[in-house]
Amino acid sequence: MVSAKVVLSAPTGLHARPAGELVKLVKGFEGSTVRISTPARSVNAASMLSVLSLGIKQGTELEVSVEGGDEAAVLDAVVSFIESVRE
Repeated sequence: MVSAKVVLSAPTGLHARPAGELVKLVKGFEGSTVRISTPARSVNAASMLSVLSLGIKQGTELEVSVEGGDEAAVLDAVVSFIESVRE
């Protein structure tokens, strides 16, 4: 398992549209389990409702962890996506 911390910089937080894109990205990595954690809890990033339930706002530090095939590449892709969210 590999993990990394990332801070969401999007002023509007991780609302439905970018959360949906994140879930779509994660589901494309078959054989890997991706979890997103806040200080309060951890969820499976392949579940839209779970991701939205975190209520991720601008400035929230997240820990992304990946277990399964090609962990480093999956982690890089997910962290890069979160860093690129601007809306």
